Amino acid sequence: MTALWTADEAAIAVNGKSTGPWQADGVSIDSREIADGDLFVAIKGPNFDGHAFVAEALGRGAAAVVVDHPIAELGDAPLLIVGDTMRALEDLAAAARQRSQAKIVAVTGSVGKTGTKEFLRAALARLGLVAATAGNLNNQWGLPLSLARMPRDVDFGVFEIGMNHPGEITPLVCLTRPDAAVITRVAEVHGAYFDNLEAIADAKAEIFLGLTTGGVAVINRDEASYDRLFAAAESAGIGRVVSFGESPDADCKLLDWTNDGAGSDVVAEIFGTTISYRLSIPGRHLVDNSLAVLAVVKALGEDVVGAAAGLADVSALKGRGLRSKVALDEGSFTVIDESYNASPVSMQAALAVLGANTPSHGGRRIAVLGDMLELGARSETLHADLAESIADNDIDLVFSAGQYMSALAEALPAARRGGHAISSERLAPLVTAAVSAGDVVMVKGSLGSATGRIVEALHAINRSAVTPGRVVNGN
Repeated sequence: MTALWTADEAAIAVNGKSTGPWQADGVSIDSREIADGDLFVAIKGPNFDGHAFVAEALGRGAAAVVVDHPIAELGDAPLLIVGDTMRALEDLAAAARQRSQAKIVAVTGSVGKTGTKEFLRAALARLGLVAATAGNLNNQWGLPLSLARMPRDVDFGVFEIGMNHPGEITPLVCLTRPDAAVITRVAEVHGAYFDNLEAIADAKAEIFLGLTTGGVAVINRDEASYDRLFAAAESAGIGRVVSFGESPDADCKLLDWTNDGAGSDVVAEIFGTTISYRLSIPGRHLVDNSLAVLAVVKALGEDVVGAAAGLADVSALKGRGLRSKVALDEGSFTVIDESYNASPVSMQAALAVLGANTPSHGGRRIAVLGDMLELGARSETLHADLAESIADNDIDLVFSAGQYMSALAEALPAARRGGHAISSERLAPLVTAAVSAGDVVMVKGSLGSATGRIVEALHAINRSAVTPGRVVNGN
């Protein structure tokens, strides 16, 4: 197998000096996650300096380390010495992109980035070799790392680009140089950094600035921001704009879909051709993501029918809809883990998924919700507004955690108030004390609200200590 990077090739890419011959099969910036044969790049971040961990990285099997100065105590360990290690990572990314013949796709949006990226990975895997962002490595460190890891012989590359401030996407997409750029949704997130929805749309539209000549922009036709995004694509010199959605004007439009709790069956018209396909994860929002994927596939000139078959290969991820059963003496209950992140639009989508589930044996639909962060001045209003979605989806009981979720707790009728606490840690025992067999429990919150702790607590219930059905409050 051809090495990902050789000493000579990497030294040329980063304008550095290698202290000896080596070859690497991967790239890492975290010494705790080193795989045997990785190239470790010692990044200086706001809270750490990777140079403090180079010995650990070598001990874990790193093929070489990228540093900005010689380190005597490493002896004759293989080094790649550069002027700036962050710049070196970006240079490796640029070199990986330059040498690749792959068709490259970049994905951004207020919600749905990771789900769309995973759908693209699965769909394109039916057509060739795919390299894609691992997890959500989509920021100023993660994106260049993902590119630097791209094997030279893949057919497709799929890269997620995130942001929470204006100007963040531009340098990342210029590094990526995609052949297709997708904006999944523009929604009211990161309100602490943007004055309005138009400003968020403008920031997302930065993804068009790095498209290759002849590249295509893929936009949600159902979005209120569609016209603004279309104009931004034209302003960036993009000659092709492809749309997806339920709108009759969409190039890739939804004709019908049915949800059976375990997934969705979808009928869509892709540039005039009707196709049917299966998604193995339920949710109307995921149907939209799948349309975006097929729009990309068609725009790249690839086999849409073959790609659509691959969409059924995607399973829910931890923190992003993963389902599990927890056994109790008298039966079991279902946990839907949506704990990775949250925004108003993704909360509504998750509540709709919960509402589509039918509890068994007299169980209940229970929502366990943590704060949605970075929403700015409208935080309390946006949290309280979730009461409408909770009612619309027949959610029986709501547990909430955090400063802003208290606004939702106050907006709910007494019958739906399961309990509120100041933190996820304090809420967890209230939730575990209340669940009973037959319940369907959906847990969701922004990453900073740590609702993953509640998922862990549910999985670790001490059955003998649980009083099924008890509803409690705590602060």
